[in-house]
Amino acid sequence: MTEMVHGTIPVQAGEPILPRWWRTIDKWTMSCVLALFGIGLLLGLASSPPLAARNGLEPFYYVTRQAVFGGAAILVMMITSMMSPLMVRRLAVLGFIAAFAALALLPAFGTDFGKGAVRWYSLGFASFQPSEFLKPVFVVVAAWFMAASFELGGPPGKAYSFAITVIIVTILALQPDFGQAALVLFAWGVMYFVAGAPMLLLFGIAGLVILAGSFAYSNSEHFARRIDGFLNPEIDPTTQIGYATNAIREGGFFGVGVGEGQVKWSLPDAHTDFIIAVAAEEYGLICVIAIIALYTVIVFRSLLRLMKERDPFIRLAGTGLACAFGVQAMINMGVAVRLLPAKGMTLPFVSYGGSSIIAGGVAVGMLLAFTRTRPQGQMGDLLARRH
Repeated sequence: MTEMVHGTIPVQAGEPILPRWWRTIDKWTMSCVLALFGIGLLLGLASSPPLAARNGLEPFYYVTRQAVFGGAAILVMMITSMMSPLMVRRLAVLGFIAAFAALALLPAFGTDFGKGAVRWYSLGFASFQPSEFLKPVFVVVAAWFMAASFELGGPPGKAYSFAITVIIVTILALQPDFGQAALVLFAWGVMYFVAGAPMLLLFGIAGLVILAGSFAYSNSEHFARRIDGFLNPEIDPTTQIGYATNAIREGGFFGVGVGEGQVKWSLPDAHTDFIIAVAAEEYGLICVIAIIALYTVIVFRSLLRLMKERDPFIRLAGTGLACAFGVQAMINMGVAVRLLPAKGMTLPFVSYGGSSIIAGGVAVGMLLAFTRTRPQGQMGDLLARRH
């Protein structure tokens, strides 16, 4: 934890990979991720036994699986964080091709598990959600295209990235998965803004999003039902939002006590989409504030380190990953307190779900790789390399 107290330690030439990784990694971000995973296991112990009982499984079946998935995610995160930005980009391109193909083939081979949206592949022993893995690799690929447009004589990378974004958002909206579609579009918009997009163009894109939302509301029963439920001033106490709202109200400042919460017995998604309601009921507002603080530290620490980065690709990719990570957490918690329409989105590293937590490990591993301390060189040297 030397960096936390004394600041960044410079890289030493010829240093072995593990000491070099430990000296250059952002230990605050990594510590916050590990803390979130620990909180997720703690909340899983509280929220998952009722679901296991309903399904005739061992009481801690889902907690055990989450521990296995989380261990794999942390391993993936650390391995990815040791890679160079060039290696991350190459692997992201390959991952993007695979994840995009899997997403495109969902209508033919996917399943909805009775939830009305074809988002998963059933593997028998587990399920796989391609959109979770597509998000981080899409961000890196889009950042690569945008950064290429800065080169003299480079391709129209911003236009290419926008075309890819439109295709992905369209496929996700047709599942329908409007939450993931909005997150992909948001990540692209943030990177495009950082890359120097004209404000007029951003306003035009926002107008197109509003028109697309109006069209979806008129032609998608799934979308219209979510929006109508959100706008309805009366909350049905027998819905998931009703149960979650009541649980948050009952928790108060300090919670009702460990294991004393009741919402986990009523909510079918208490261990996934509405895990924050379990935290608020049993541990109170203090626990929720602690969770929000951990996400805030991860996002702001990453953005502060990226502000010092001169490589446009690293700066854009890191910004997209950090903002997408933070906004996903914000959307999940916003839905639980009825600030946003229901989205079916997990809380990163806290909610149960193999695809979500492993893809989160990939995303944060990439973010840690991009925010590692590295020699920046002189600005004149950087400009000379572009000629």
